[in-house]
Order: sequence, then structure tokens, then C-alpha cells
Amino acid sequence: MISYNRLWETMRAKKITQYALINKHQISPGQITRLKRNESVSTHTIEMFCKILDCRVEDVMEYIPDSEIK
Repeated sequence: MISYNRLWETMRAKKITQYALINKHQISPGQITRLKRNESVSTHTIEMFCKILDCRVEDVMEYIPDSEIK
């Protein structure tokens, strides 16, 4: 499973809100919802978040093996 928990941690650290993503950076609310639900998103979406947050891919997402999911 891909987890986007690191995205929310990175956003908190960089003081960027979901509101700013939607209104300042034109990220669709639907994309944010998909990320909250750990659903699949395109590599383009990941790239946009990395540019906005000035971070690396591993600051946005991580792979968690199924055996580690509770």
C-alpha cells in the first residue's frame, strides 16, 4: 500500500494548508481527498506536490508492505 501520511507531516512542517493548496496552487479538492484516503494518484500529482512543497518524493509518500498493515 502507498501511504501519504508523510505528505501531511511535510505540509505541517512547511506550514502549507489544504486551503492554500486549493486556492493558491489550484490543486483540486478531489486530489486531496484521494490522498487522504491513500488512493492512487498520478506521478504528475506527486510531482506537483514536490514542487509546491520543495521536497522529495519520500517526503510525500511511502510504501508499506501488506504484511505491516494492521
